[in-house]
Amino acid sequence: MGSYDAMLDANARFVEGFDQGDAQLPPNRPVAVLTCIDARVVPPLFLGLGIGDAHVLRNAGGRASDDALRSLIISSQLLGTRQLMVIHHTDCGMLTFTNEDAWTMLEDATGTSARDIDFLPFSDVEASLREDVRTIRDNPFIPKDAEVTGWVYDVRTGRVTQVEDA
Repeated sequence: MGSYDAMLDANARFVEGFDQGDAQLPPNRPVAVLTCIDARVVPPLFLGLGIGDAHVLRNAGGRASDDALRSLIISSQLLGTRQLMVIHHTDCGMLTFTNEDAWTMLEDATGTSARDIDFLPFSDVEASLREDVRTIRDNPFIPKDAEVTGWVYDVRTGRVTQVEDA
């Protein structure tokens, strides 16, 4: 319970000074960010985002999975975002395994096959980024006027760099 206790203590301190309960539902900036769950990747810190500023979606690898697309469609069609940033990062854990590795590990650990799950691993950060940007742009439910861009966050320096041909 140590981690929970520390986080609940932090929440109690946060609540004491919380004054943003009236923030509007659509984000202040027309931005949605899709990025990785990696704990070193914290978009509010490296993009200067506060409460209510942008939608931040996270999954393993920052991939344009079906559920990420569902959220991006809601964000853009229902809540007005028009700048969709896809941010992958250096030293990503998704570079360290294949689907076959994950399937074997899970079957060995649980006795149950996971071969129906595509974990969306990749071997090249920029190539996967380009693929995800293309997947989002090509989705018929993403507004045609939405700007979809691809970026790489460097976990060593904190710098975000646009991949121009993404």
